[in-house]
Order: sequence, then C-alpha cells, then structure tokens
Amino acid sequence: QVQLVESGGGLVQPGGSLRLSCVASGFTFSTYGMNWYRQAPGKERDLVAAITSAGTYTNYASSVKGRFTISRDNAKNTLYLQMNSLKPEDTAMYYCQVLYRRIRYWGQGTQVTVSS
Repeated sequence: QVQLVESGGGLVQPGGSLRLSCVASGFTFSTYGMNWYRQAPGKERDLVAAITSAGTYTNYASSVKGRFTISRDNAKNTLYLQMNSLKPEDTAMYYCQVLYRRIRYWGQGTQVTVSS
C-alpha cells in the first residue's frame, strides 16, 4: 500500500531554515510527480510546491517562490522541501502528496512553527 512519511518539522525563528523530508513506499516513486501542501489552523490545505517525476520541472506558490526549494532523490524514494527565510505566516502542517491510480494519498504531516 502507498505510504508517505514526513519528517523534519519543528519550531524555528523568523528568518530561519528547515528541510522537510517525505519517504515514499508502495509505488514506483520515480515515475510519479509529487507535491507539498500545507494547512494552517482554520484554513484550507494549499499547494506549496510540485515536482515532476524526474525532477526536471518544479512549480511554487507565489507566497514561497524564491524561499522554498522542492527536490527529490529517486534512488532513496524521498521528496524534500528546503525552506529558507521562514516567516510566521509559513506556520502550518506540511504534507506530501501523490496522485496514484486516481487516488490522492497523503502523509500524516509534519508541523512547522515559525515564531520568536
């Protein structure tokens, strides 16, 4: 079965950095595009960044462009999100996601809190 396990979240001061990881299993990771989403309390879950199967193309929400970088290591079945220059408004639960056989699969999420 498809499993996505995120890690790397935590508490960081404004201007700091974090790197999130998502280890995937149960499908051929290297042949699927992957996404990072986030959801703040009381808000909808929004797409943050996307990457194609080979990592050739990426796309970002305007709010994180220039600060976040999505990448992947297909040999390790792992998706990453490097987050720099973090702001309090980046505080949210972060999820990785894959659309596999027409079903959207999500990890359990990892909490990112940006606060002084």
